[in-house]
Amino acid sequence: MTDSHKSISLNIRGLLLFDEPLNKRTWLGVGGKADIYFEPADEADLAQFLANTPSDLPLTIIGAGSNMLVRDGGIEGAVIKLVGEMAQTRLSGDIITAGAGATDAEVARFAARHDRTALAFLVTIPGTIGGGIRMNAGCYGSEFKDVLISARMMARDGTIHHLTPDEMGMAYRHSDVSDEMIFLSADFATKAGKMADIKAEMKEMLAMRAQTQPQGVRTGGSTFANPEGHKAWQVIDEAGCRGKRIGDASMNEKHCNFLINHGAASARDIERLGTEVIEAVRANCGVELRWEIKRIGRDAETISGGDVA
Repeated sequence: MTDSHKSISLNIRGLLLFDEPLNKRTWLGVGGKADIYFEPADEADLAQFLANTPSDLPLTIIGAGSNMLVRDGGIEGAVIKLVGEMAQTRLSGDIITAGAGATDAEVARFAARHDRTALAFLVTIPGTIGGGIRMNAGCYGSEFKDVLISARMMARDGTIHHLTPDEMGMAYRHSDVSDEMIFLSADFATKAGKMADIKAEMKEMLAMRAQTQPQGVRTGGSTFANPEGHKAWQVIDEAGCRGKRIGDASMNEKHCNFLINHGAASARDIERLGTEVIEAVRANCGVELRWEIKRIGRDAETISGGDVA
């Protein structure tokens, strides 16, 4: 361990690793190493870590790794994942407070067990609360901003901030929150309901997802956001990209807005395929697709000193 590693490790109680492979921590199963990987024990531990690291050290916050493409060269700086105490959920009156590390599905099922409505749609979103807020995730006519009261977050200097959806500029698959702000928890508005009805609603949503989306494969979820006035899958299909393949990466035959790693694809293969789909759609109908999957990290050629295409 170097002296700089020792200084970072000082008084840290959570899991702290160096040169940690990230391919096993993402749904697409690709990507290089994190220079530093940290799972804080609690908020105080997170604040201690931030105090121990240089203010210019890049920070990357990951959730379930579901909607993320880590490039083959890995991630510079520190990767932080919230687990344990920072992934807990509780109910107080009509408000459900969920830790940013809690999965969306866990929060949906927690609400159902406590006879609370409005959060059933979360059961079909494969991510965490923090990631869902950052990108204003949604499905079946509902989005995070529709049910979110406010989010609590930690700035780089350890200060705590509370922001409403309007203050975060939440819009379709977007928020204005800085990438270096770390979501800690969120308050959601709910109403009284019946557990049996809520579970039936969730079951129907999950059945609809199974009928229309690939299951049991390595994917990052929806690859591109729906352009205004269009469906992403439809313009991809019309451009002839359903089933399009580069190496072991392909656009899914069942739902062509889902990009699949069949087992041996590299992050570069996957990103190149997505780029070619964007170009094909632009050439076919003039529509500009926007990545919904978050692409992060360094290209492998950047590390080796070669040119990046």
